[in-house]
Amino acid sequence: MSDSFFPRWRAQTGDARSVVAPDERLPWPQMFAMGVQHVVAMFGSTVLAPLLMGFDPNLCIFMSGVGTLLFFVVVGGRVPSYLGSSFAFIGLVIAVTGYGGQGHNPNIPVALGGIVACGVVYALIGVLVSAVGTKWIETLMPPVVTGAIVCVIGLNLAPIAVKGVSGSTFDSWMAIVTVLCVGGVAVFTRGMLQRLLILVGLLIAYVIYAVVTNGMGLGKPVDFSIVANAAWFGMPKFTSPVFDPHAMTLLVPIAVILVAENLGHIKAVSAMTGYNLDRYVGRAFIGDGLATIVSGFAGGTGVTTYAENIGVMAVTKIYSTLVFVIAAAIALVLGFSPKFGAVIQTIPGPVLGGVSIVVFGLIAVTGARIWVVNKVDFSDNRNLIVAAVTLVLGAGDFSLKLGGFGLGGIGTATFGAIILYALLRRKPAQEAAV
Repeated sequence: MSDSFFPRWRAQTGDARSVVAPDERLPWPQMFAMGVQHVVAMFGSTVLAPLLMGFDPNLCIFMSGVGTLLFFVVVGGRVPSYLGSSFAFIGLVIAVTGYGGQGHNPNIPVALGGIVACGVVYALIGVLVSAVGTKWIETLMPPVVTGAIVCVIGLNLAPIAVKGVSGSTFDSWMAIVTVLCVGGVAVFTRGMLQRLLILVGLLIAYVIYAVVTNGMGLGKPVDFSIVANAAWFGMPKFTSPVFDPHAMTLLVPIAVILVAENLGHIKAVSAMTGYNLDRYVGRAFIGDGLATIVSGFAGGTGVTTYAENIGVMAVTKIYSTLVFVIAAAIALVLGFSPKFGAVIQTIPGPVLGGVSIVVFGLIAVTGARIWVVNKVDFSDNRNLIVAAVTLVLGAGDFSLKLGGFGLGGIGTATFGAIILYALLRRKPAQEAAV
């Protein structure tokens, strides 16, 4: 990469199967198409997370665009990442606000204060990393730990995707059709069409669903009237935070989970691109922390670098950071459009669920890729036990409560992996697996 603050983004001259590096770009029409695909990839989780906490999804889409642009500037356009709603906040936000799970959450301001506090701590960790390096973090979170945590994120989200398509036999079959559409595009197409596998697969499945339901009378038809009745433009509904000490104390520790997620994502991108991004880890933490602070002050959820988009990069081999500027710009525009929100509401649940199955699976596989690339030795019983326990804690959504403090599956798995590795790392490596 160049020595200037931002890369020069040279045009890629290889064929359609070539890897596009972070400091390269494709022709602009293809870049725009890739930006749309990244918006599609992040959309399910970026909307689902606020819905589960009672936040405004349109505002959260808007803030994901703001956060991504802020992150891009802080890292100097060197780290390809999209910032979307973090699932790590869901359990504790619900606990802090007493949200009942229906409609708007009336206690959002209290949660926002905790989200802002978490972002401040996260950014301060980034400052520390920038000053002293990442060695202390890598000691606490080596590849076996970060790989397990990234795997856990995908596995922990898996039940959400499966539950969403299990309402009826018809829904389940349409989810399978969607998976086959995405898989078919991934395997049997070539060039740019193959690189847009998630977007194209979703559109094909959407058309099939509409034909089967609206045309043939099977299942629940797509309701397009909500699109016609929605306004084209409208301001997001901003909300100010309230700084409650109890809520702040509960939400601040989530910063550790975000650190592990972000570090794991950067390691994964480094492995996939062949670029050593370690020197940007501190800036990435600061960028993510600042984005969380800004989102919290505006009324949005805490944000994190998105494994969904890393999964897209893994299958498309396009790592250009400019793609994420385009995706962020699209998110900003969409955040001002109730019409867009209505269009998204017409995407059938089984179709979105089928896409989620693919994307969440790609997240889990990305974690495993960290193990492979870093040659994690599973004949060492320490690595074996840490990975095994972490995966089960996360996939099983194992929760712990200590007084007023509680951790959901991702949090328990994250802290469990870090603590377990620290406890076992002093023991001499074993020559054989258990």
